[in-house]
Amino acid sequence: MSAAPTPAPEGTPSPECLDETVGRGAWELTGSVWFAEGSYWILIKPLRIALILLLAVAARWLVHRTIKRLVRTTSEAGVPTMLRPLRERIPTAPTEPGEFIPERRRQRAEAIGSVLRSLATAFIFGIALLMVLKEFSFDLAPLLASAGIAGVALGFGAQSLVKDLIAGLFMLIEDQYGVGDTVDLGEATGVVESVGLRVTTVRDGRGVLWYIRNGEIIRVGNKSQGWALVVVDLPIGFASTEEATAVLRTAAASVALDPELAPEIVEAPEVLGVEQMTVEGAVIRTVVKTTADGQFAVGRELRRRLAEALENSGITAKIAAARLYPGLPARAPGETGVGGAT
Repeated sequence: MSAAPTPAPEGTPSPECLDETVGRGAWELTGSVWFAEGSYWILIKPLRIALILLLAVAARWLVHRTIKRLVRTTSEAGVPTMLRPLRERIPTAPTEPGEFIPERRRQRAEAIGSVLRSLATAFIFGIALLMVLKEFSFDLAPLLASAGIAGVALGFGAQSLVKDLIAGLFMLIEDQYGVGDTVDLGEATGVVESVGLRVTTVRDGRGVLWYIRNGEIIRVGNKSQGWALVVVDLPIGFASTEEATAVLRTAAASVALDPELAPEIVEAPEVLGVEQMTVEGAVIRTVVKTTADGQFAVGRELRRRLAEALENSGITAKIAAARLYPGLPARAPGETGVGGAT
């Protein structure tokens, strides 16, 4: 059997305390028994906890600084980073880097940066909390088991929220749409006003602001990425298709020569010909490839000039006459009929 420890003389710390450097130093400096006996809890434990928290704060600051720098460089045009879109598109921004910061890229980068900062903060301080609890001699096994069960229960209870957040994160990473894009999300079609991790807001053509949860978006039609194709179908009745095609081709070519619209046209307008036949005659299709931003202005001007060309050539009057007197040959006003009748 081992010998019992020798009791310390009255008024002095225990031998175990004097064997420790901190305890012996505290006794020599203060001469206080209780301070020497409790020096481990009074000095060592608080210093360890303070060091853990200090390291956690320093690590959080360093990670946040790195993420902010990454977000800032990502927001600048022409800088290749890990947060750029997964697929390259036709550039619509100026080629000079730093000339201006696109709103969609800035908001996308800031949203992803916010998520990364939140995740980093939760991870770092979570580890620090476990280390502090260990310093207080807490048994972490039951705590971790309880946290796991609580996490599973929370995951089942907040499935829709988690679904929205994950869908929003992937939407931002893939750059499916951004602020200012004209999109078709199914129930809502309009211009994107804000993009978040949980909700996307879209204002439609009547001014209604729609709030769509990202987890509920199953398809996205983006009308503002890359190029667009303007398609115009015009009925010409039973007029000569060759004459109508020549008239429409001349009018379409004039649109490409317009100095205000020329920068928005990627490929010259083309009259494809008869697209379909109906009971009211032929329908001729005209198409023009434009930039995403200029599709609406070019489309409106193209329709106007095609309509004016048909009217000036007399084809519109023939169509109206044919509808007014069905079964009779289509004639423009002023043309003479059988026997010189007008």
